[in-house]
Amino acid sequence: MAISLVTKFLPYVDEQFSTESKKSLLTNNDFKWTGAHTIKVYKVTTSSMNDYDRKGTGTGASGSRYGTVESLDATTEEFTLKKDRSFTFAIDKLDSDETEQQLQAASSLARQQREVVIPEVDTYVYGVMCEGAGYKPEPVKLTAANIYDEIIKANNELDNAEVPETGRYLVVTPDVYVLMKKSKDIIMETDISNELRVKGVIGMIDGLHVLKIPAKRLPENFGFMLAHPCATVAPTKLEDYKVHEDAPGISGSLVEGRICYDAFVLENKTKAIYYQQNGTTAV
Repeated sequence: MAISLVTKFLPYVDEQFSTESKKSLLTNNDFKWTGAHTIKVYKVTTSSMNDYDRKGTGTGASGSRYGTVESLDATTEEFTLKKDRSFTFAIDKLDSDETEQQLQAASSLARQQREVVIPEVDTYVYGVMCEGAGYKPEPVKLTAANIYDEIIKANNELDNAEVPETGRYLVVTPDVYVLMKKSKDIIMETDISNELRVKGVIGMIDGLHVLKIPAKRLPENFGFMLAHPCATVAPTKLEDYKVHEDAPGISGSLVEGRICYDAFVLENKTKAIYYQQNGTTAV
């Protein structure tokens, strides 16, 4: 005699793991794209210093004791948003009913944002930052023995470039963070404010806020990156998500989403980013 065993489906969805975005800590929204798809930012030069000619015996063609009068240049950088992305999916009423309401528009939309939209935007922005970094030394195989030296070398470069000392961030992958924990030279400061901890800062080293970001959201062979948020503008001009009930031709919910975003490294602030690629040869 055959026996049909009962199969039971629980009202539970096996969600994928997902990491909250830390992009807002590393970038800024100093410029507004309201009413425009492209903006231009001025870059203005400065004048050289001279020895004041107190006696007026060596005045130039301009006749000024202050020196030769120079003209200042005012050139522009142009930023045009390139990423205009979208998605759509439908949830049939019977599918929702017969999965014990696990297929619902609101939760599915949140899942789409968490597992698809945010990772895509993060990956793009971090790629732009690494590509536009003002310091990109030769790849070095990072080890527990050299990781501290490489980090302080990078921080020193930002010091010499007069990048603001406060507000710098050190971005590492989980694998590189393991090397940091193994390093005998690194003593991580973990006494940080709860506000920073909630945002994703896991500690401090040499005055740098440490962020640990999954390797799949970073460029291939990523080692570490030092960055000050003043260098990168990362606007989201439009973020629009809709749920239509019983849209024409659909018995159920139609979900649509659109996000227009981009990232730009300012030309005069490229030296506020240091990107060290992980190589195969140790120094």
